[in-house]
Amino acid sequence: MSLTDADIAAVLAPAGLLFIERERGEVRLPLKPNKSAASSRPEDGRFDARPEEVVDVDDLELVAKVNAGWLRMATEFGLFDEQREFLISVNYSEDVYEPDRAWVRVRLSDGWDIAGSGVEQLRGHFAAMFTTRFVPEFWVLSLDQRVLMNTTIWGNGTVSTIVVRPDRLTG
Repeated sequence: MSLTDADIAAVLAPAGLLFIERERGEVRLPLKPNKSAASSRPEDGRFDARPEEVVDVDDLELVAKVNAGWLRMATEFGLFDEQREFLISVNYSEDVYEPDRAWVRVRLSDGWDIAGSGVEQLRGHFAAMFTTRFVPEFWVLSLDQRVLMNTTIWGNGTVSTIVVRPDRLTG
């Protein structure tokens, strides 16, 4: 069964993400062919979180550290437009084994809390190998499609955010 835009809006609201609309046009990710954000390298325009922003999934300050690192990178690398809007990847299917992924335009509200929201759409299921707590994992993209961010869970039981922005390379 498919979720509606109203369903997605209600699901994202606890994270402080105001649903604007589903993106119906073509979305281009700033990735080289056959690369994901995690497999991208610095020469592809990949930027990693600072060491203090890489958080163990059982860290008592996970929510604050993940949110702070995500906001710093979103701001520094230009994720937001003037209204703090961006795209986020969501699953319109209720079946996690047969996802119907789409990009939706959202606005970051003043009281946002992605890492502490408990929103299933933003849950990293890989984290279950390490902990039973809610750990976020999600993709966001700037409206101009130049900035891709992935908050992800790594194989060592940590979570952090990476950015792919090839136009920020120097040299």
